[in-house]
Amino acid sequence: MTNSLHPHGFQRSPLPPAQEPAPESRTARHDTAKDRPAQPAPQGGQRPKQRDAFFDNAKYLAIVLVAMGHSWEPLTDHSRTAEALYMTVYTFHMPAFILISGYFSRSFDMRPDRLKRLITGVAVPYVLFETAYTFFKRWADDDPTYDFSLLDPWYLTWFLVALFVWRMTTPIWKLVRWPVPLSLAIATLAAVSPDIGDDLDLQRVLQFLPFFVIGLHMKPEHFQMVRRRSVRILSVPVFACALLVGYWAGPRMNSAWFYHRDSVQELGAPPWTGPLMTAALFSCSMVLVACFFAWVPRRHMWFTALGAGTLYGYLLHGFLAKGSRFWGWFDAYPWLHEPLGEITVTVIAAVVVTALCTPPVQRAFRWSMEPKMAWAFRKDPAEQDRRHRAVRA
Repeated sequence: MTNSLHPHGFQRSPLPPAQEPAPESRTARHDTAKDRPAQPAPQGGQRPKQRDAFFDNAKYLAIVLVAMGHSWEPLTDHSRTAEALYMTVYTFHMPAFILISGYFSRSFDMRPDRLKRLITGVAVPYVLFETAYTFFKRWADDDPTYDFSLLDPWYLTWFLVALFVWRMTTPIWKLVRWPVPLSLAIATLAAVSPDIGDDLDLQRVLQFLPFFVIGLHMKPEHFQMVRRRSVRILSVPVFACALLVGYWAGPRMNSAWFYHRDSVQELGAPPWTGPLMTAALFSCSMVLVACFFAWVPRRHMWFTALGAGTLYGYLLHGFLAKGSRFWGWFDAYPWLHEPLGEITVTVIAAVVVTALCTPPVQRAFRWSMEPKMAWAFRKDPAEQDRRHRAVRA
């Protein structure tokens, strides 16, 4: 599972230098996710720091794919095409989001103001939405005894837990000598450790960790590399091959491999497959992530501003995604399993999550996604001193 429209010209300009991430809640929301993934939407007028359209576009497109994937899940039992699309998208949409979250976490340290943003932009939304999801499941699924536990994230809230852990360990990943190989080793060990259990969804936290670490160590020029014309052209047959492999693997492979929430033993595979599957899935994900980034527009698009609200879309669409299962919509309307129905479901998912990323929705739910909570923190003397000096200057 973490946390903003004006078309500008069509000239393609190079990616601007990396900027310090806005509250992680914006990034990942942006990021979304708050670095988690969202930032307030820029209003008119001159801004001291301009957001990078490329990353906002990437976050928006990724969250649309997340919603589409959730809408395809009930269709996969009856449609091999839906299963192929589902497996292909699940190979890269969350890795892409997590990589961006890592990229915007590069400046994170234990400075008080950043810790406050981590708490208000990730930890607090986790508590609120985990609580809301629990009551929603009790009501919508007619399961009044469903347990409430902040240690066992339900559905989409795992991303907020993961982002909190990843952010807190950022100084370590900037310190060690071989961060990516080390994170891959940790992911492999997690994949063969069924005793980790469900607490804080640590399987996902650890198995998705390499993508966050890679993002931490990426630079603007790395994104420039995948924007080359040759990469864009090559990505077309690569995606086509991925869909063909997905079509072939649909009846033969458990799609739960792409969730990274279980050990290989829990998926019915012997322990020795752990390193192989970790390496194979990681490699496939990184290739498709690069292909995805190759086609993300660099210029401002009509949806660019929505990239700052991706955490809103991510967390809020979960109520509809799960509600559609609890209320049996896909069983009540058999035509949804036909080609026209599958297209309709896909379009509806894209429209709904787009609407949930818009500024009005952000304003309505900012109290839960980006609460200020000044009352909860002590005033930082160093920060006050910096502000006084800035005023005098």
